[in-house]
Amino acid sequence: MDFCEYQEQAIQTGQALQNADGMDIAILGVVGEIGSLSSEYKKLLRDGESHRLFPERIAEELGDILWYLAAFANKFGLDLNTIAEQNLEKCRDRWGWRNAQSRECVAFAFDNGSPEQERLPRKFEVEITELDQNGSTKMQAFVNGKQMGNDLTDNSYVSDGYRFHDVFHLSYAAILGWSPVVRQMLGCKRKSHPKIDEVEDGGRAKAIEEGISALVFRYAQDHEFLEGLTELDYELLKTVRNLTSGLEVSQRSLNDWEKAILAGYEVWRQVNQNGGGIVSVDLNACSITYFPSGVKPKSKTAKAISHPTVFYSNQKCG
Repeated sequence: MDFCEYQEQAIQTGQALQNADGMDIAILGVVGEIGSLSSEYKKLLRDGESHRLFPERIAEELGDILWYLAAFANKFGLDLNTIAEQNLEKCRDRWGWRNAQSRECVAFAFDNGSPEQERLPRKFEVEITELDQNGSTKMQAFVNGKQMGNDLTDNSYVSDGYRFHDVFHLSYAAILGWSPVVRQMLGCKRKSHPKIDEVEDGGRAKAIEEGISALVFRYAQDHEFLEGLTELDYELLKTVRNLTSGLEVSQRSLNDWEKAILAGYEVWRQVNQNGGGIVSVDLNACSITYFPSGVKPKSKTAKAISHPTVFYSNQKCG
């Protein structure tokens, strides 16, 4: 029996739900059965193996919950089969990666069909330094000795390390294969495809990425800058997904975003603590790696994030 057949047969026994208060009964029924479910579990915790009827009782309570859910879904013309399939897809999107093998990021890059000079470099390093000027601490970033982007300050009344937020953009590039901001700073915009250049690499997309950076930073401030966390709030990830709907990066799953954010903050905390350092980005390995200043790549001091392999390259856009 599938959910569809169960739903059809269950509603035939729902005479009590045919009146105007039927939906109230269904909702309260679910609440009541969950209470009964909790009660049976309490007995198991209290009595242990002596509660021999636990499997039968718990199965009965779950069946009653399913009946009320079927009645509620039927009232609003919803199909439990479809609901179950959508729920599984949601779970795979959010959690499926934890049991999946690591994927090769380059195969998923959005610019594979673009000329080489318009592709994000698959491996590159960014040297981040601090500069004190006129009483203000600024961040500077360099690729192969050439400054990437502008000098950045915290743009805040208090020093909170946001001047290093380019690390987040580098993490999006490394793990998502996406960052209009990094494309702009490295001169990798896809100008040979005018519409892609306008929509995916243009000002609106960059504003969205900057908005995500600021949004997640505010969340991180309330959570010890994500230190020790292995997962993020589902609503935060959904908000990020909604902000990027319509862009190519919407193809990335919630767990991809979670990995990119957590990896970015792992590196950001080290950069912020040390006042700079070297950040190695590897799209092929889905990794972003931190090296203290003066430490050569491939050193044991380096810490790769999100992938055990660390690569080093002087490659750059164009």
